[in-house]
Amino acid sequence: MLMGLGYLAFLQPDQSGHTNNKSLLRNLGGYNGHRWMKDSPFLKKFWSTHRLPNLPPKLRLGLLRQVSSSGNSSNHQENEVKLPFIAERNSPEELVWIKRQAAVVDAFKHAWNGYKQFALGFDELQPVSRRGINGLGGIGATAIDALDTAMIMGLDDVVEEAGGWIEKELANRFSHQGQVNLFETTIRVLGGLLSAYHLSGGDTSVPGIDGSKNGVALSPGPKPEVYLKLAKDLGDRLMAAFETSPSAIPFSDVVLSARSAHPAAGERGASSTSEVTTLQLEFWYLSKVTGDPKYGKAAMRVFEHIKGLPKLEGLVPIYMNPHSGTFQGNNIRLGSRGDSYYEYLLKVWIQQGGVGDGQDVQYLRGMYDEAMAGVKHLLVAKSVPNGLTFVGELPSGRNEDFSPKMDHLVCFLAGNLALGATRGFPEKDAKESGFLSEKDVQDLALAKELARTCYEMYNVTITGLAPEIAYFRTEGDHTEGMDGGKPDAQYKEDIIIKPLDRHNLLRPETVESLFVLYRITGDSMYREWGWKIFQAFEAHTKISTGGYSSIDDVTVANSYKRDKMETFFLGETLKYLFLLFGEDDVLPLSYFVFNTEAHPLPITWEGANSVLS
Repeated sequence: MLMGLGYLAFLQPDQSGHTNNKSLLRNLGGYNGHRWMKDSPFLKKFWSTHRLPNLPPKLRLGLLRQVSSSGNSSNHQENEVKLPFIAERNSPEELVWIKRQAAVVDAFKHAWNGYKQFALGFDELQPVSRRGINGLGGIGATAIDALDTAMIMGLDDVVEEAGGWIEKELANRFSHQGQVNLFETTIRVLGGLLSAYHLSGGDTSVPGIDGSKNGVALSPGPKPEVYLKLAKDLGDRLMAAFETSPSAIPFSDVVLSARSAHPAAGERGASSTSEVTTLQLEFWYLSKVTGDPKYGKAAMRVFEHIKGLPKLEGLVPIYMNPHSGTFQGNNIRLGSRGDSYYEYLLKVWIQQGGVGDGQDVQYLRGMYDEAMAGVKHLLVAKSVPNGLTFVGELPSGRNEDFSPKMDHLVCFLAGNLALGATRGFPEKDAKESGFLSEKDVQDLALAKELARTCYEMYNVTITGLAPEIAYFRTEGDHTEGMDGGKPDAQYKEDIIIKPLDRHNLLRPETVESLFVLYRITGDSMYREWGWKIFQAFEAHTKISTGGYSSIDDVTVANSYKRDKMETFFLGETLKYLFLLFGEDDVLPLSYFVFNTEAHPLPITWEGANSVLS
């Protein structure tokens, strides 16, 4: 195999189109499952039969750069391309996905080039106005959010540009900028820095990307230690949210320069439940790579506290009072302010060794299982007349007050249910190993139903893009004139789109779930759905001078552009589409857990106590 890879390296073109073999040295590691095999009988059996990766992602992409639309990022026609080496090793169907993946790379480059030209150093790009704006604290959030996507795609020039700005400017921003949101800064910036640290070879204590023992980076740009130093600096500043709160629940806002924190201005100072429970993957991994347990202990104390609070069949209200440490209000939903609480119950359990021998985090799996049972009992319903499965809300916390409203954000749940059912392993292997329970089988079936519903939220509109919020018709609902503007849509009678909910923010949740379900089931239907969604983004949100814009109304063909490219379009949406169209041994779900901003962090099999003790 090494001789074959050596040969391939000479075929890989660099940015000028010439071949070189330098990238081979950065990519020979791959993912070696046998180094992760502990005492788990399932893991031993799985890795004894599961194939290892055959081409590192960057090497594979280097061979495909000529596929990438012949230099024209707006033209993604699937014309036949002569690739003798690729063709003889791939079926015609695989060649289609190779070209589609290259189209996503083109889209990322178009988005990045717009940001670089008009907004580098600002948080976000206004692509229509061709300028930058700061809505996340003025810390260059897009550059950080996009960095690991560029690493995964093998885009050396973007890694150098984003990494160079981060190395030169970010520490100064931390020292001089004012208020940031604890949650947004943790998932986008801290998560992005930690992922870049690992993917550039910094953390060699876990398998995944083989890093050099002397810390030489696997990619161009800063050495891994640069990212880690910045992550630690940021983590120290964000710790104020925990240290100044009178309870285990952190304050929501942090002043970076002053290393101080305070409650939110609205909602009587409450913190969102999802926000205070979506810090643990990042802070725990920061403890792991720095050797300082304070970060992980502070973040995990939130879950330990919530474990003892009253719940409605495992479901919790969307606000928490940091002064009393109790829930505030009764509104229960899996959309905004509630979603990632349920996501991180599962993912933190996975990250900290719950699949193996991580007994110290088993309570998280128990809380997750109880919550999913509550979702199925209290929130899952069917639309009429065609029976789409959806997840509603309990605005007053009571079953009789059920609302058939479903945010696009809820579409994360399909992937999360699938991940919880198979623990990230392929469905076929999980079944053959005999560890799928009846509940797991039911959760996976529900995941597939919800994924279809989320796709139909796109497919029902004239643009092929989903609204921010949809309502589902139930018995007795006779709402008229609020469909998606697509006369022949199969589910136009089931999905109601109200005027104030018709915008699209380039969100990732549906393609995230399509990615997870494709990895777990191998069903190419999820890829096809993802391709249609990508084509809709290209047709309706692309700005010719660079970047992509959210739009005002998905139910009309020529919608007004809202003039904003969210950081998560580069950090999440395009990353998940790239991985969906690629090979399943790149960032496998049995090695990595993705934070809620799609930053991959390695799973640690030795368990939580090894880090927090």
